[in-house]
Formats: sequence, structure tokens, C-alpha cells
Amino acid sequence: MNPGYELPQDEAGYSFGFLDEYAKREVRRCILKAISIPGYQTPYASREMPMGRGFGTGGLQVTLSLIGAGDTLKVIDQGADDSVNAVNLRQFVELTCPGVATTERTQQATLIQSRHRIPETPLTEDQVLVLQVPYPDPLVVVEPSEARRKVMHGEGDYARLLTKLYEDIVRFDEITIAHRYPTRIAGHYVIDPSPIPRYDVPRLHQSRALVLLGAGREKKIYAVPPYTRAEPLVFEDVPFRVEDFSDAQGRRHACARCGSSSSFLDQIIRSDGRGGEHTSWQCSDSDYCDQQLAAHAGAAETLA
Repeated sequence: MNPGYELPQDEAGYSFGFLDEYAKREVRRCILKAISIPGYQTPYASREMPMGRGFGTGGLQVTLSLIGAGDTLKVIDQGADDSVNAVNLRQFVELTCPGVATTERTQQATLIQSRHRIPETPLTEDQVLVLQVPYPDPLVVVEPSEARRKVMHGEGDYARLLTKLYEDIVRFDEITIAHRYPTRIAGHYVIDPSPIPRYDVPRLHQSRALVLLGAGREKKIYAVPPYTRAEPLVFEDVPFRVEDFSDAQGRRHACARCGSSSSFLDQIIRSDGRGGEHTSWQCSDSDYCDQQLAAHAGAAETLA
């Protein structure tokens, strides 16, 4: 989005948050229903947004329906604050929500919209996390009919999904789902937790913050309320495991920038200029990485 862009004078009468008040009320009613029935996919009338579906329109509609003049917004994409998706969505909110503050610090945000990651910094009861979702229904891989999927969700019938996971174990000796791992909420509904990595799935369990998930293309909103059970779908004899970022010797990689060995890492491959490649690892969460660097710098100054 062009940072110098201004709304034309004949369109400057947009309501706060771009969406009209009726649309925002409907979204808020759907959010209340989603919170009341944890994990249930609540249908809503997804509006047309000035961006293509699949670029975060569902999460953006949830954010614009909740945000107020006193809020502080953080938008991240794959953990980074400076990626194209995050920058464009943040600029759109700044353009249509005058008076709303934006930040790159997780602790300062009251509302966090994210694509593909949950922040490393633990969230609080005063924060709301909005996750962008491309495909909300985990059963779509085993049942094409939405009407039948609704019945299966209502009856808690996830046998075919468990069979799919079992087939993975038979073929590969483990469940190979790297993201969008099916997760049971409050002992009943199984959700697609958006394309977050398996590393982030345990953070949904007993989360202190409200987690809202919006799918604009599929017109669904669902929620994981605070202090709610969120359990990955597993077998008793095949425990759930997350990415460990260990090398061939079993040593865990550390962030090349801040040295963290306890965060989710991105693998970065660069050419060494001689036809070879150099591999390094770096924190996916840019704000967390910056905070670790600042903490190390402060500790060094104290010792000096």
C-alpha cells in the first residue's frame, strides 16, 4: 500500500474501521457465539475488502470490528513485523482507524493480528490474538461435503481424521503434518488452528489471551476462549511432538542473531559466492529477537 495514499474526498466518509456499523455488529455477534461454543465454526456474511481473499480478509474483518480508538495494534506475518502482508494490513488499519496506535512490541499491543505464528512472548488476559485462516475445517481433507462435515462435528465424529493420521504413522513412522495440526477444543470440536507450526499449538492450551480465528473466503469465525483446553489430536502411544531444530548430533540450533536456543527458528540459506551455500538459523519472531538482543546489550553494559 502506498504510504502517501489518501482517501478521495467523496469517499472520506467511511465509518471508523472501513466496515459499516451493521457489518461490525454482525461480526461481533458471531464472535460472541464463537466464544460461547469454543471451536465451533460460526458462519458470518464476510464482506468484500479492498484486497484479494486469501490475504487476511477474515482476520482483518475481525480486527476492524473489535478495534477502538484506545487500542494498540500489532500485525505480524510469519512472526515478522516488516513483511509485505503485515506492513500492508497495518497501513490499511492506520488509514481507516484514525487515533489507533500501532506497535511492533508484543507487550504493548492490546490487539494482535497474525498470520502463521503465535508470538513468542507470553500473552496476557488484556490481549486479543486474531489469527488469519485460509481453510477453517480440518475435516475437509477426508470429507468434501460441508453438510456431512457439520454432522460429523456435531457428533464429535473424527474417526476418519484419526484414520488419516494413522495412515501417516504407517507410511512414515510419525504424523507428518507440519502446520494446521488438528486440535480438539474443550473436549469436543476439532479445529484447524490456522497455518501455525506445531511448535505453536501447545500455546493455545489454557491461553490467558482470547484467540479468535477468521476465515474471510470461507466465511467462518471460531474461537479459543481464555483458559480453555486445546489438545492436539494424537494417539496414546504416539505422543505429539513439536519441531526441535536439532542437528545430526542432537544439538539444538541457536539464533544466529540473538543466540536464542528456545524460540521457533527460520532456516536461512545464503550463497557463499563460490557456488556453495551457507545455512543459518534465526528467530521467526522479529520482536522477540530484538528483545533478546537488547537484553544481551544491557547485560554487557552492566558487566562493563
